[in-house]
Amino acid sequence: MAWLPVFGAVAAVVGLLVAVVGRYDYHRDELYFRILEPAWGYVDQPPLTPLLARVSVALFGDTLTAVRVPAILAAAAVVVVVALLVREFGGRAGAQAMGAWGVGFAMAPLSSGHVLLTASVDVVVWLVVVLFAVKAVVREQPRWWLAVGVAVGIGFYNKYLVVLLLVGIAVAMLVTGPRGPLRSGWLWAGVGLAVVIAAPNLVYQLANGWPQLEMAGGIAEEKGPQQRLLLLPLQAVFLSPLALPVVVAGFAALVRAPRLRPFAVSYLVVLAIVLATGGFAVYTAPLLIVLFAAGCAPVVAWAGSRARRVLVGVLAVAHAAFGVVVGLPVLPIDVLRDTPVPAVSQSLRDQVGWPAYVEQIREVHRSLPEAERANTVLLTANYAEAGALDKYGADLPAVHSGHNELHSYGPPPDTATTVIIIGMDAPEIRSLFVQCDLAGQLDHGLGIDNEEQGRPILVCRQPQVPFSAVWEHWRHLD
Repeated sequence: MAWLPVFGAVAAVVGLLVAVVGRYDYHRDELYFRILEPAWGYVDQPPLTPLLARVSVALFGDTLTAVRVPAILAAAAVVVVVALLVREFGGRAGAQAMGAWGVGFAMAPLSSGHVLLTASVDVVVWLVVVLFAVKAVVREQPRWWLAVGVAVGIGFYNKYLVVLLLVGIAVAMLVTGPRGPLRSGWLWAGVGLAVVIAAPNLVYQLANGWPQLEMAGGIAEEKGPQQRLLLLPLQAVFLSPLALPVVVAGFAALVRAPRLRPFAVSYLVVLAIVLATGGFAVYTAPLLIVLFAAGCAPVVAWAGSRARRVLVGVLAVAHAAFGVVVGLPVLPIDVLRDTPVPAVSQSLRDQVGWPAYVEQIREVHRSLPEAERANTVLLTANYAEAGALDKYGADLPAVHSGHNELHSYGPPPDTATTVIIIGMDAPEIRSLFVQCDLAGQLDHGLGIDNEEQGRPILVCRQPQVPFSAVWEHWRHLD
């Protein structure tokens, strides 16, 4: 194992992530994680990532840096696991270094290492599962299926998408072989171990009517058509367009090796499932990393001449530059808005404007007569707006939202006579009040479009129906 270049890559990636950790602002999901109360599960996700955010804040303080510590550690883990995968695929020191540095500075791993998302942890889980499965199949050491079961069980506390990976590998093994491992008692013992470890979270889902299935349906209905259109183009962006030759080389190398073939075909299976179900394109990113890892040894072997080594080196630098510029907040805001980067990176768009939005809402609240403010509450369209108000609006009234898990925290009090509604304006909303006035539109003034930009701010007075009676109608999962 080439530990020196691998840990060099870890140090470089961690150093870069620490250097830019506070360049912009919170990501919308990080604002949500801050306000979620500890639980065995939520309607939109398992509990692990919000728990990591809460623990990190408890240890290091309620700061942006603290929230992102788990993401940085996950990025470091990705670099190490990729190098281990390269070794399992037959790569020696040069290939391991290429895998560690190439994935460490790829766009998607850098982005998920910069902000704390469920994907930050999930990519580690998927790569670890693949690593252990490769050991079980290629080394013909079936005890590794127990390690797979442990990784899957833990992964269930972060996202259920790991099932997608298992289905992909199982279908690929049935189609291409080897099929023998599927009959192994060790494999089924691993399945049982995964179920036992994941049981508390599965019990939560069962007791609450499997809300995760409802959530998945909501995402597919709301965003499925767009995701299907973006699925194939985004495959070229998650690492970088310059990484595609390595990915293709990895796919070919795995296909040529009978016992490794299912780890190539599983990518196609997962891609087909995501396309059919309208899932997020990013679900395939961990398997692209696996293919990149498999391509490192063939590319290093190909680069035997000086000219080829120079070419690979130039492409590697360009690959890293793409990952840093598109995945991280390295550009000043006034430069970012004049580049195509925001159009490519939703993550960067979602990290700007929150203090300005809250200040706008504060100004609307201040404009109300003093006597009216005492019975005023805030109601947001989504969890990001609620999280931003919780973080930056401590002087403002209580915040409520019907979005995802926040709906379970309850409606505004029936005693509220005035509601500032953020992000929503529709006839059915206005009909619930005697009077609704448009007080403004969210505008951070940075010239960068995101999900909140341009959304309305309503001031609605005198509810005609108590919130407690109609709160279910405010609930939405997406």
